[in-house]
Amino acid sequence: MVKHIGIVACSSEGAALCYRTICLEGAEFLGRYAHPEITMHNYPLSEYMKYIEANNWEGVAELMISSAEKVAKVGAEFVICPDNTIHQAFDLVIEKSPIPWLHIAEEVANEAKRQKYRCVGILGTKYLMESQVYPEKLNVVGIEYHIPKEGDRERINEIIFDELVKGIFKTESLNYFVEVIEKLKNKGCDAVVLGCTEIPLLVTPKDSPLPTLDSTRILARAALRKAIEGR
Repeated sequence: MVKHIGIVACSSEGAALCYRTICLEGAEFLGRYAHPEITMHNYPLSEYMKYIEANNWEGVAELMISSAEKVAKVGAEFVICPDNTIHQAFDLVIEKSPIPWLHIAEEVANEAKRQKYRCVGILGTKYLMESQVYPEKLNVVGIEYHIPKEGDRERINEIIFDELVKGIFKTESLNYFVEVIEKLKNKGCDAVVLGCTEIPLLVTPKDSPLPTLDSTRILARAALRKAIEGR
């Protein structure tokens, strides 16, 4: 039996990319036009932001748990969240979740190890870049990391929230990301984590000065593998 995937969505663009990846790539495993059952629930991003901006991760966790409960009620057997930032509440969530979760940063760290990267740059919201979400998982697999300097973190955060989550993709914003990735390359990074699920919609592998670790698609593919394991 193929497992039913639950998606706890936060921002629409990243969640849509994750959903679309599962649907399109499912055919590689299950046959023409096929993919696992998927149920997604999404509270408005505004509900998450009021807690994130107040550094209230218990509030974030409550929303995530509520979404998990909703998708579990209609049959989801495990859940993923295509949003890196709110994984800061992950430990609070799994204590009360009715079904298991995959952790986005753990899946990215495992992929980085598989590709034998030694040091990665981390891009995402300022909340994500300044958190321990990725450092904790990268440390487990022995991979070093760098984050952009403060000014770059602030500008990246502005681009994400003023443009990317709204489906706005500007050439000048792409150029800015490329410049930041070049700086990370000069620091010794041999790959870059696109640790906001919207960034892959702006920065493609052909544009990046470093190999990219696309957190959105990596999570989607991990969910596919989980759904078909033992089949």
